[in-house]
Amino acid sequence: MNNAGEQLRIGFVGFGEAAFHITRGLVEAGADHFVAYDIHTHTPGRGEKIRRRAEETGTRLVASNAELAGAADWIWSAVTSDQAAAAAEQNTPHLRPGHLYADLNSVSPAVKQGIARKIGATGARFVEIAMMQPVPPYGHRVPILAGGDGAAEFRERMMPYGMRIEITGAEVGRAAATKMFRSIMIKGLEALITECVLAAGRYGAEQGVFASLAESYPGIDWPALADYMIGRVVEHGERRAREMEEVAETLESIGIEPIMASATARRQDWSARAGLKAYFGGEPPRNYREFLDAVAELESAAIAPVQPRR
Repeated sequence: MNNAGEQLRIGFVGFGEAAFHITRGLVEAGADHFVAYDIHTHTPGRGEKIRRRAEETGTRLVASNAELAGAADWIWSAVTSDQAAAAAEQNTPHLRPGHLYADLNSVSPAVKQGIARKIGATGARFVEIAMMQPVPPYGHRVPILAGGDGAAEFRERMMPYGMRIEITGAEVGRAAATKMFRSIMIKGLEALITECVLAAGRYGAEQGVFASLAESYPGIDWPALADYMIGRVVEHGERRAREMEEVAETLESIGIEPIMASATARRQDWSARAGLKAYFGGEPPRNYREFLDAVAELESAAIAPVQPRR
């Protein structure tokens, strides 16, 4: 156990996938005091999962932001990207100089900077966190970029638990920019491979496409990559669409036309609006063939996936 961090009390705003997997890893590494406040704790369907995950990790669920601030020294915000600023606004009345507020959400550099100003006005320290890989495969060991006036302390206290943290500096925004513009590639590849398989599947041509891709880019298992990336689109398409819309807005704000980012948002949104996540019960399909079968079934049942927004 890490003696320096033994008494650290960590509270999560939002106890979804990222918070759960990070907490589970930290518990296995010896951390032992977690609380969480999630507005969906009693929402039918979602609430059951939150409560089950809290019980599994020994996380105490609280009923308000005020109660969370009273029970935690460090508050980690892990909500959806469109709620990051609102979450900070709701927590600021309850923060004190002894608090450290870490924002784990995928938002723009400008939003991170705005949150940092709100948190700083309370006397609490701020850390912007950019998680550079999907959390579930890594848990608390997901590669992290950290910035802000609390970044050095965050790294010092959490690395003994096995967290992988690189500091980008005291300036807020650089970590967010690194992750955001990386998303153009990662989420763009997800959208591309989804659209490619969706089209090739209509002709039974996907194996030929994969073979040709392997010839051009050897060393990549294209069917396995399709299974993984399409699964991410099905499971997280709505959140990814909103994130890519924010990427597009950020690009426009710095004078770059967001051609690819906007297209990626549309394809990710297509999956969300098509109802594929509900079809698979909130879980990803096991492989791209299940995805193709689901699309075919939805279409045959006259519940055809809608066209992407323009």
